[in-house]
Amino acid sequence: MEGSDKTVELQTERIEEVLIISLSGEVHGLDVRKLHEELWDATGGPDKLVLLDLEKLLYINSAGLRSILMVAKRLREKKAKFAVCSMCRAVKGIFKMSAFDKVIDVFESRSEAIEAIRSS
Repeated sequence: MEGSDKTVELQTERIEEVLIISLSGEVHGLDVRKLHEELWDATGGPDKLVLLDLEKLLYINSAGLRSILMVAKRLREKKAKFAVCSMCRAVKGIFKMSAFDKVIDVFESRSEAIEAIRSS
């Protein structure tokens, strides 16, 4: 995604059968549409184990949270496992305040999350 150095960026990688989507930067106004499209595209394949790594995400607004929730629901419908990991304190607070940590599995570290979604 283009913009300032705080604009959200999405990168994907695989560790064996786990698709890892890493977000960095901040999710504000106009970034949400692009974020949603990129998340939707990244999770549209046959992957059954998906991890969203938020270690480098500094801020996310409510529309960005909504995009994550929509992706989580889509993956659940495909019988895929989905989790989020490595949130900074600010993003973790937003997740807790919105009760997203009650509907999406949240882990402190990438390794912990990978182990959990592989074994569930």
